[in-house]
Amino acid sequence: MKVIGLLMVVLLLMSGCAGSEPAEKLYVYNWGDYIDETVLDEFETEFNVEVIYDTYATNEDLYVKLKQGGTPYDIAIPSDYMIEKMIREDLVEPIDLTQIPNFSAIDDRFKDLDFDPGNQFSVPYMWGTVGIIYNTSMIEEEIDSWNALWDPKYEKQILMLDSQRDSIAVALKKLGYSINTKSLEELEAAKAALIEQKPLVLAYAGDNLKDMMIGGEAAIAFCWSGDAVYMISENEDLAYVIPKEGSNLWFDNIVIPKGAQNVDMAHKFIDFLSRPEIGQKNAEYIGYSTPNKETLALLDPEISGDKTAYPDDTDLANLEVLLDLGDFIEAYNRVWTEVKSAR
Repeated sequence: MKVIGLLMVVLLLMSGCAGSEPAEKLYVYNWGDYIDETVLDEFETEFNVEVIYDTYATNEDLYVKLKQGGTPYDIAIPSDYMIEKMIREDLVEPIDLTQIPNFSAIDDRFKDLDFDPGNQFSVPYMWGTVGIIYNTSMIEEEIDSWNALWDPKYEKQILMLDSQRDSIAVALKKLGYSINTKSLEELEAAKAALIEQKPLVLAYAGDNLKDMMIGGEAAIAFCWSGDAVYMISENEDLAYVIPKEGSNLWFDNIVIPKGAQNVDMAHKFIDFLSRPEIGQKNAEYIGYSTPNKETLALLDPEISGDKTAYPDDTDLANLEVLLDLGDFIEAYNRVWTEVKSAR
Protein backbone atom coordinates (compact mmCIF):
# COMPACT_ATOMS: atom_id res chain seq x y z
CA MET A 1 0.00 0.00 0.00
CA LYS A 2 2.85 2.33 0.88
CA VAL A 3 4.41 1.66 -2.54
CA ILE A 4 1.11 2.38 -4.31
CA GLY A 5 0.69 5.55 -2.29
CA LEU A 6 4.19 6.68 -3.16
CA LEU A 7 3.58 6.01 -6.86
CA MET A 8 0.39 8.08 -6.74
CA VAL A 9 2.26 10.99 -5.17
CA VAL A 10 4.96 10.78 -7.86
CA LEU A 11 2.34 10.69 -10.62
CA LEU A 12 0.52 13.68 -9.16
CA LEU A 13 3.76 15.64 -8.96
CA MET A 14 4.61 14.73 -12.56
CA SER A 15 1.18 15.74 -13.83
CA GLY A 16 1.44 18.99 -11.91
CA CYS A 17 4.80 19.76 -13.56
CA ALA A 18 3.45 18.88 -17.02
CA GLY A 19 0.55 21.26 -16.61
CA SER A 20 2.48 24.02 -14.83
CA GLU A 21 1.72 27.61 -15.74
CA PRO A 22 4.21 29.50 -17.94
CA ALA A 23 6.76 31.39 -15.88
CA GLU A 24 5.81 34.79 -17.36
CA LYS A 25 3.06 36.67 -19.20
CA LEU A 26 3.38 39.10 -22.10
CA TYR A 27 0.50 41.45 -22.90
CA VAL A 28 0.24 42.37 -26.59
CA TYR A 29 -2.08 45.00 -28.11
CA ASN A 30 -2.35 44.88 -31.90
CA TRP A 31 -4.59 45.70 -34.84
CA GLY A 32 -7.25 43.12 -35.65
CA ASP A 33 -6.11 40.30 -37.95
CA TYR A 34 -2.54 41.64 -38.05
CA ILE A 35 -0.43 38.62 -37.11
CA ASP A 36 -0.25 34.92 -37.90
CA GLU A 37 -1.40 33.61 -34.52
CA THR A 38 0.68 30.45 -34.90
CA VAL A 39 3.61 32.82 -34.39
CA LEU A 40 2.27 33.58 -30.92
CA ASP A 41 2.13 29.85 -30.17
CA GLU A 42 5.75 29.46 -31.26
CA PHE A 43 6.87 32.33 -29.05
CA GLU A 44 5.01 30.93 -26.05
CA THR A 45 6.65 27.53 -26.50
CA GLU A 46 10.17 28.83 -27.07
CA PHE A 47 10.19 31.32 -24.19
CA ASN A 48 7.83 29.58 -21.74
CA VAL A 49 5.57 32.62 -21.64
CA GLU A 50 1.83 33.13 -21.97
CA VAL A 51 0.86 35.78 -24.52
CA ILE A 52 -2.29 37.71 -23.59
CA TYR A 53 -3.45 39.14 -26.92
CA ASP A 54 -5.95 41.99 -27.43
CA THR A 55 -6.87 43.95 -30.57
CA TYR A 56 -7.96 47.47 -31.50
CA ALA A 57 -9.53 48.97 -34.64
CA THR A 58 -7.80 52.36 -35.00
CA ASN A 59 -4.74 54.25 -33.82
CA GLU A 60 -7.06 56.54 -31.91
CA ASP A 61 -8.56 53.60 -30.00
CA LEU A 62 -5.06 52.49 -29.04
CA TYR A 63 -4.10 55.99 -27.94
CA VAL A 64 -7.15 56.47 -25.72
CA LYS A 65 -6.58 53.10 -24.03
CA LEU A 66 -2.93 53.80 -23.28
CA LYS A 67 -3.51 57.46 -22.35
CA GLN A 68 -6.10 56.47 -19.75
CA GLY A 69 -3.49 54.30 -18.06
CA GLY A 70 -4.01 51.23 -15.97
CA THR A 71 -3.38 48.93 -18.95
CA PRO A 72 -0.82 46.13 -18.66
CA TYR A 73 0.38 46.11 -22.27
CA ASP A 74 4.02 45.28 -22.97
CA ILE A 75 3.73 45.54 -26.77
CA ALA A 76 1.72 47.71 -29.16
CA ILE A 77 1.96 48.34 -32.92
CA PRO A 78 0.85 51.91 -33.78
CA SER A 79 1.36 53.84 -37.01
CA ASP A 80 3.88 56.55 -37.78
CA TYR A 81 2.00 59.69 -36.70
CA MET A 82 0.71 57.99 -33.55
CA ILE A 83 4.22 56.87 -32.61
CA GLU A 84 5.37 60.47 -32.99
CA LYS A 85 2.52 61.61 -30.73
CA MET A 86 3.19 58.89 -28.15
CA ILE A 87 6.89 59.80 -28.02
CA ARG A 88 6.02 63.46 -27.51
CA GLU A 89 3.63 62.57 -24.68
CA ASP A 90 6.04 60.11 -23.02
CA LEU A 91 3.76 57.10 -23.62
CA VAL A 92 6.46 54.71 -24.81
CA GLU A 93 9.56 53.16 -23.30
CA PRO A 94 12.95 53.47 -25.03
CA ILE A 95 14.09 50.37 -26.92
CA ASP A 96 17.55 48.91 -26.41
CA LEU A 97 18.54 47.91 -29.94
CA THR A 98 21.45 45.86 -28.58
CA GLN A 99 18.74 43.42 -27.45
CA ILE A 100 17.28 43.29 -30.98
CA PRO A 101 20.02 41.58 -33.05
CA ASN A 102 17.55 40.95 -35.88
CA PHE A 103 17.20 44.72 -36.30
CA SER A 104 20.10 44.32 -38.73
CA ALA A 105 17.73 42.48 -41.10
CA ILE A 106 15.51 45.56 -41.46
CA ASP A 107 16.04 47.46 -44.71
CA ASP A 108 17.82 50.77 -44.03
CA ARG A 109 15.15 52.74 -45.87
CA PHE A 110 12.67 51.86 -43.10
CA LYS A 111 15.02 52.91 -40.30
CA ASP A 112 15.65 56.33 -38.77
CA LEU A 113 12.45 57.85 -40.14
CA ASP A 114 11.24 61.29 -39.12
CA PHE A 115 8.64 60.06 -36.63
CA ASP A 116 11.31 58.18 -34.62
CA PRO A 117 14.87 59.32 -35.39
CA GLY A 118 17.40 56.63 -34.59
CA ASN A 119 14.63 54.11 -33.83
CA GLN A 120 14.93 55.02 -30.17
CA PHE A 121 11.35 53.95 -29.45
CA SER A 122 10.18 51.67 -32.26
CA VAL A 123 11.14 48.83 -34.61
CA PRO A 124 9.53 48.45 -38.08
CA TYR A 125 6.82 45.82 -38.45
CA MET A 126 4.92 46.45 -41.72
CA TRP A 127 4.40 49.23 -44.26
CA GLY A 128 2.08 50.02 -47.15
CA THR A 129 -0.08 52.48 -49.02
CA VAL A 130 -3.71 53.59 -49.04
CA GLY A 131 -5.65 53.29 -52.28
CA ILE A 132 -8.89 52.26 -53.95
CA ILE A 133 -10.06 48.69 -54.42
CA TYR A 134 -12.88 48.03 -56.87
CA ASN A 135 -14.76 45.14 -58.43
CA THR A 136 -14.07 45.00 -62.15
CA SER A 137 -17.18 42.87 -62.73
CA MET A 138 -19.32 45.67 -61.25
CA ILE A 139 -17.34 48.68 -62.53
CA GLU A 140 -16.36 48.65 -66.18
CA GLU A 141 -14.29 51.84 -66.28
CA GLU A 142 -10.69 51.99 -65.09
CA ILE A 143 -10.51 53.76 -61.74
CA ASP A 144 -7.62 56.19 -61.18
CA SER A 145 -8.99 59.01 -59.00
CA TRP A 146 -10.41 59.57 -55.51
CA ASN A 147 -13.34 61.21 -57.31
CA ALA A 148 -14.70 57.72 -58.00
CA LEU A 149 -15.70 57.48 -54.33
CA TRP A 150 -17.97 60.49 -54.89
CA ASP A 151 -19.50 59.28 -58.17
CA PRO A 152 -23.33 59.14 -57.88
CA LYS A 153 -23.51 56.13 -60.18
CA TYR A 154 -21.97 54.05 -57.37
CA GLU A 155 -24.54 55.14 -54.81
CA LYS A 156 -24.81 52.64 -51.92
CA GLN A 157 -22.00 50.60 -53.46
CA ILE A 158 -19.22 52.63 -51.78
CA LEU A 159 -17.43 51.63 -48.56
CA MET A 160 -15.39 54.03 -46.46
CA LEU A 161 -13.08 53.08 -43.60
CA ASP A 162 -14.38 54.08 -40.18
CA SER A 163 -11.04 55.76 -39.48
CA GLN A 164 -10.70 59.47 -38.80
CA ARG A 165 -7.28 60.36 -40.19
CA ASP A 166 -7.61 57.99 -43.16
CA SER A 167 -11.06 59.15 -44.28
CA ILE A 168 -10.23 62.83 -43.85
CA ALA A 169 -6.96 62.23 -45.72
CA VAL A 170 -8.88 60.82 -48.69
CA ALA A 171 -11.08 63.92 -48.86
CA LEU A 172 -8.07 66.23 -48.52
CA LYS A 173 -6.20 64.46 -51.33
CA LYS A 174 -9.30 64.56 -53.53
CA LEU A 175 -9.30 68.34 -53.11
CA GLY A 176 -5.57 68.67 -53.76
CA TYR A 177 -4.53 69.37 -50.16
CA SER A 178 -1.95 67.84 -47.88
CA ILE A 179 -3.09 65.06 -45.57
CA ASN A 180 -1.30 66.96 -42.80
CA THR A 181 -2.92 70.32 -43.38
CA LYS A 182 -3.33 72.73 -40.48
CA SER A 183 -5.56 75.02 -42.50
CA LEU A 184 -9.06 75.25 -41.02
CA GLU A 185 -10.37 76.36 -44.42
CA GLU A 186 -9.01 73.23 -46.12
CA LEU A 187 -10.23 71.02 -43.29
CA GLU A 188 -13.73 72.48 -43.56
CA ALA A 189 -13.67 71.83 -47.30
CA ALA A 190 -12.78 68.19 -46.59
CA LYS A 191 -15.65 67.99 -44.10
CA ALA A 192 -18.09 69.38 -46.65
CA ALA A 193 -16.88 66.82 -49.21
CA LEU A 194 -17.34 63.92 -46.78
CA ILE A 195 -20.83 65.12 -45.82
CA GLU A 196 -21.69 65.50 -49.52
CA GLN A 197 -20.48 61.94 -50.09
CA LYS A 198 -22.33 60.43 -47.13
CA PRO A 199 -25.64 59.63 -48.92
CA LEU A 200 -23.65 57.57 -51.45
CA VAL A 201 -21.87 55.49 -48.81
CA LEU A 202 -23.16 52.01 -48.04
CA ALA A 203 -21.19 51.75 -44.78
CA TYR A 204 -18.27 53.08 -42.78
CA ALA A 205 -16.57 49.76 -42.22
CA GLY A 206 -13.76 48.20 -40.20
CA ASP A 207 -12.33 44.73 -40.70
CA ASN A 208 -15.67 43.69 -42.24
CA LEU A 209 -14.79 45.80 -45.30
CA LYS A 210 -12.67 42.90 -46.56
CA ASP A 211 -15.51 40.38 -46.39
CA MET A 212 -17.95 42.82 -47.99
CA MET A 213 -15.69 43.48 -50.97
CA ILE A 214 -14.79 39.81 -51.39
CA GLY A 215 -18.46 38.85 -51.29
CA GLY A 216 -19.52 41.50 -53.83
CA GLU A 217 -21.65 43.39 -51.31
CA ALA A 218 -20.05 46.64 -52.48
CA ALA A 219 -18.37 47.74 -55.68
CA ILE A 220 -15.68 50.14 -54.50
CA ALA A 221 -13.84 51.15 -51.34
CA PHE A 222 -10.66 52.70 -50.09
CA CYS A 223 -8.39 50.47 -48.09
CA TRP A 224 -4.89 49.67 -46.93
CA SER A 225 -2.72 47.88 -49.47
CA GLY A 226 -2.21 44.74 -47.37
CA ASP A 227 -5.96 44.25 -47.08
CA ALA A 228 -6.14 44.70 -50.84
CA VAL A 229 -3.61 41.89 -51.34
CA TYR A 230 -5.76 39.57 -49.26
CA MET A 231 -9.03 40.58 -50.92
CA ILE A 232 -7.62 40.11 -54.43
CA SER A 233 -6.36 36.65 -53.45
CA GLU A 234 -9.94 35.76 -52.50
CA ASN A 235 -11.71 37.44 -55.43
CA GLU A 236 -9.89 37.77 -58.75
CA ASP A 237 -12.37 40.42 -59.96
CA LEU A 238 -10.91 42.95 -57.50
CA ALA A 239 -8.25 45.49 -58.49
CA TYR A 240 -6.21 48.01 -56.46
CA VAL A 241 -4.95 51.41 -57.54
CA ILE A 242 -3.14 54.33 -55.93
CA PRO A 243 -5.10 57.38 -57.13
CA LYS A 244 -3.36 59.95 -59.32
CA GLU A 245 -3.96 62.76 -56.80
CA GLY A 246 -1.61 60.99 -54.37
CA SER A 247 -2.19 59.16 -51.13
CA ASN A 248 -0.73 58.02 -47.81
CA LEU A 249 2.48 56.01 -47.37
CA TRP A 250 2.34 54.51 -43.89
CA PHE A 251 4.54 52.59 -41.49
CA ASP A 252 3.51 50.47 -38.51
CA ASN A 253 6.22 49.93 -35.89
CA ILE A 254 6.43 47.92 -32.68
CA VAL A 255 6.67 49.88 -29.42
CA ILE A 256 6.82 49.15 -25.70
CA PRO A 257 4.12 51.20 -23.92
CA LYS A 258 5.16 53.28 -20.92
CA GLY A 259 4.89 51.36 -17.69
CA ALA A 260 5.16 47.93 -19.35
CA GLN A 261 5.59 45.22 -16.72
CA ASN A 262 7.75 42.88 -18.81
CA VAL A 263 10.21 45.04 -20.73
CA ASP A 264 12.79 42.26 -21.01
CA MET A 265 10.31 39.83 -22.59
CA ALA A 266 8.99 42.64 -24.80
CA HIS A 267 12.48 43.03 -26.28
CA LYS A 268 12.60 39.28 -26.90
CA PHE A 269 9.22 39.46 -28.66
CA ILE A 270 10.31 42.34 -30.88
CA ASP A 271 13.45 40.46 -31.86
CA PHE A 272 11.37 37.32 -32.47
CA LEU A 273 9.02 39.19 -34.83
CA SER A 274 12.09 40.56 -36.63
CA ARG A 275 13.44 37.08 -37.43
CA PRO A 276 13.34 36.64 -41.22
CA GLU A 277 11.39 33.35 -41.09
CA ILE A 278 8.85 34.73 -38.59
CA GLY A 279 8.47 37.83 -40.74
CA GLN A 280 7.81 35.53 -43.69
CA LYS A 281 4.96 33.80 -41.87
CA ASN A 282 3.40 37.15 -40.96
CA ALA A 283 3.84 38.70 -44.41
CA GLU A 284 2.33 35.65 -46.12
CA TYR A 285 -0.56 35.47 -43.68
CA ILE A 286 -1.66 39.10 -43.45
CA GLY A 287 -0.60 40.31 -46.92
CA TYR A 288 1.14 43.47 -45.76
CA SER A 289 4.57 44.59 -46.93
CA THR A 290 7.60 43.58 -44.90
CA PRO A 291 10.38 46.07 -44.11
CA ASN A 292 12.71 43.11 -43.46
CA LYS A 293 15.08 42.62 -46.41
CA GLU A 294 15.89 39.04 -45.41
CA THR A 295 12.19 38.21 -45.12
CA LEU A 296 11.59 39.73 -48.56
CA ALA A 297 14.20 37.39 -50.03
CA LEU A 298 12.33 34.41 -48.57
CA LEU A 299 8.98 35.32 -50.12
CA ASP A 300 7.64 33.68 -53.25
CA PRO A 301 8.49 35.96 -56.24
CA GLU A 302 4.77 36.13 -56.98
CA ILE A 303 4.34 37.88 -53.62
CA SER A 304 7.48 40.04 -53.61
CA GLY A 305 6.76 41.06 -57.21
CA ASP A 306 3.16 42.09 -56.50
CA LYS A 307 2.93 45.84 -57.15
CA THR A 308 -0.02 46.18 -54.79
CA ALA A 309 2.20 45.19 -51.87
CA TYR A 310 5.56 46.32 -53.22
CA PRO A 311 5.01 49.28 -55.55
CA ASP A 312 7.81 50.85 -57.59
CA ASP A 313 9.50 54.00 -56.32
CA THR A 314 7.71 55.94 -59.06
CA ASP A 315 4.37 54.86 -57.55
CA LEU A 316 5.48 56.21 -54.16
CA ALA A 317 6.67 59.60 -55.43
CA ASN A 318 3.37 61.41 -54.81
CA LEU A 319 2.62 59.92 -51.39
CA GLU A 320 2.73 61.53 -47.95
CA VAL A 321 3.33 60.15 -44.47
CA LEU A 322 0.82 61.17 -41.80
CA LEU A 323 2.34 63.43 -39.14
CA ASP A 324 1.43 64.13 -35.55
CA LEU A 325 -0.57 67.38 -35.66
CA GLY A 326 -0.20 68.24 -31.99
CA ASP A 327 -3.12 70.18 -30.55
CA PHE A 328 -4.52 70.76 -34.05
CA ILE A 329 -5.77 67.18 -33.98
CA GLU A 330 -8.75 68.52 -32.02
CA ALA A 331 -9.95 70.20 -35.23
CA TYR A 332 -9.78 66.82 -37.00
CA ASN A 333 -11.67 65.21 -34.11
CA ARG A 334 -14.40 67.83 -34.39
CA VAL A 335 -14.66 67.47 -38.17
CA TRP A 336 -14.93 63.68 -37.99
CA THR A 337 -17.59 63.89 -35.29
CA GLU A 338 -19.60 66.31 -37.43
CA VAL A 339 -19.25 64.08 -40.50
CA LYS A 340 -20.40 60.98 -38.63
CA SER A 341 -23.37 62.79 -37.05
CA ALA A 342 -24.48 64.52 -40.26
CA ARG A 343 -27.81 63.37 -41.70
